[in-house]
Amino acid sequence: MPRRVTAAHGGRSSTRSAPGRTGPRPGRRLRAAAVGAVTAAAVLSGAAAVPVAAAPSGPGPHATGQGGPALQRALAGLVGAPGGPPGAIAVMTRDGVRQVYRAGTAEIGTGRPPRTGDHMRIASAAKAFSGAVALSLVDRRALGLDDTIGRRLPQLPRAWHAVTLRQLLQHTSGLPDYSRSQAFQDIVRADPRHHFDSRRLLDFAAGQPLAFPPGSRYAYSNSDNIAVALMAEQATGRPYESLLRQLVYRPLDLTGTSLPQGYLLPRPFLHGYDTTPPPEDVSEAISASGAWASGGIVSTPADLSRFIGGYAGPELLTPATRRAQQDFLPGGASEPAGPGANAAGLALFRYTTRCGTVLGHTGNTPGYTQFAASTRDGRRTITVSVTSQATLDPALLARLRAVEEQFVCALLDDRGQGSWKPRP
Repeated sequence: MPRRVTAAHGGRSSTRSAPGRTGPRPGRRLRAAAVGAVTAAAVLSGAAAVPVAAAPSGPGPHATGQGGPALQRALAGLVGAPGGPPGAIAVMTRDGVRQVYRAGTAEIGTGRPPRTGDHMRIASAAKAFSGAVALSLVDRRALGLDDTIGRRLPQLPRAWHAVTLRQLLQHTSGLPDYSRSQAFQDIVRADPRHHFDSRRLLDFAAGQPLAFPPGSRYAYSNSDNIAVALMAEQATGRPYESLLRQLVYRPLDLTGTSLPQGYLLPRPFLHGYDTTPPPEDVSEAISASGAWASGGIVSTPADLSRFIGGYAGPELLTPATRRAQQDFLPGGASEPAGPGANAAGLALFRYTTRCGTVLGHTGNTPGYTQFAASTRDGRRTITVSVTSQATLDPALLARLRAVEEQFVCALLDDRGQGSWKPRP
């Protein structure tokens, strides 16, 4: 059993599923792979920890992307590829003008196309939201980037006390990943809809030492953003969900975004699938409580696009805090890796493509893979959302990254601006 530590914000653990509407119980195939719901980042990144001094591979020669029909063909080709997602939607904005590209269906058997207001799991892109909360509190001087776990969360293991908020946000903390613990994985395998006490998720890693001295290496860990949320709660005395509403949803006018505790999704939603024949709908097979601030947020393509422009751009944070946010560590990759060469900032990644640089985050969980990025001024954004966990197939992931880069190239291409017209 995991060692229990006192949470910064109380709550009782429960094995009950969410009340009200119920979906089909997860099948045997899903339960066998259910740990991927909240451990995808840890499992896929393996044991590789990037030294802080690592250097990125340089971008290739500048090239421009093709928009319009070429982008539509690229997205349709991804859906039509072997093992491809049943549906995909890309939302591109430039100076307030939005273009939407879609392929496939939002739900197998209906023919309904994906829409910008459909709900979806954004997986580890939720880590950018925890960054937005924490850095907004830094701006308000309620938190400091050099605040330590020992100061803010002294109830956590003493071996972790020297870790700072900055290191948590940049994944250089060395904190052991709770989602890799055997006890946690056993629970998820037995019941993917198990209701965890989200504020006690770090109990599963409390008996482990740091993986390395804080600040010395980069290693993606789901524990980092759980600790970030707990620090935000300790600093304000308010639940993390309330802080999200006050500091992120309202300022950016995000009307379709939430952090649920159960497995149900708001209607309408993009149905996510395990595409192993025959495809299995896994949209409501897992509980968000086991990911919480690390990956539990539900949003829409429209909201995710709005969020990333506000977070990577100047709208949400002061210039001084943005400079800290965008102090990038070469070689630190998001999970899954975004297009081009990746570098890690504070809950934000830099993607250096053959066409230029964008800032954003990615995520993956059973049924969904996400990419959201923006230019530094926040005026141009691109999100690509697909309805399968593309990371399970290396060839499909490579194809997805190529499609993402093609959209980035179109986003950054200033030639032929007269053809930039809104698409429904």
